[in-house]
Amino acid sequence: MKISIKSEKEINKMRVAGRLAADVLEMITPYVTPGISTGELDKICYEYIVNVQNAIPANVGYKGYEKTICSSVNQVICHGIPDNNKILKNGDILNIDVTVIKDGWHGDTSKMFLVGECAPHNKRLVKVTQECLYKGIDAVKPGAFFGDIGYAIQKHAEKNYYSVVEDYCGHGIGTVYHEEPQILHFGKKGTGIKIQEGMCFTIEPMINQGVKYSKTLRDGWTVETKDGRNSAQWEHTIAVCKNGAEVLTKRNDEFDLNEN
Repeated sequence: MKISIKSEKEINKMRVAGRLAADVLEMITPYVTPGISTGELDKICYEYIVNVQNAIPANVGYKGYEKTICSSVNQVICHGIPDNNKILKNGDILNIDVTVIKDGWHGDTSKMFLVGECAPHNKRLVKVTQECLYKGIDAVKPGAFFGDIGYAIQKHAEKNYYSVVEDYCGHGIGTVYHEEPQILHFGKKGTGIKIQEGMCFTIEPMINQGVKYSKTLRDGWTVETKDGRNSAQWEHTIAVCKNGAEVLTKRNDEFDLNEN
């Protein structure tokens, strides 16, 4: 397994792409309200990336995918396809996953949205899943192991009586959208590859209210929970620095990140 180690100059380029990806999620936030379609959200994101950011939406044309964002609602774990007929309702939870290419470099991130007034059990799922992401990020430092990331995420999820999806994982990223290594969101401390400064990858835990098992729908993209219960996901692109992880896709509402 060959893992790319980025130079400081290359990480600087990834900072630009990461900031743009975060900016898309900040831009779209006020539009996520009951009554809007996921197709309309996709259109807004596409036009913003292309016309305002002068960047490239990485998902368009990727392995045949036609949309800018993935929009995963309620029981959809990941890869939900935006649709003008999919209207958001009060109480829905939504993940928007977006990747931006700028000057050949990728920034990949996702955020959960509470649509209108959500039930307490859905708010809790969204909150705990974000905590899982942060605990995974906190485990990153030179000399640690990839298993440490998965262990931290799994421990927090299961402590809160949730399950971790094992069929999908984080990934290395740079000028290539998905590259080595794979970042599992479950595991044991001290196992796997040793983390090195200059590695860049995503951490993107998918956490279910029910069982961990998933199913892929006939469209070949949409992944749902097998038991029909809700799922949540948060994602960041990170770079491994001397003192830990730098979150390249940090949003402005995340004040405490990158304070290593």
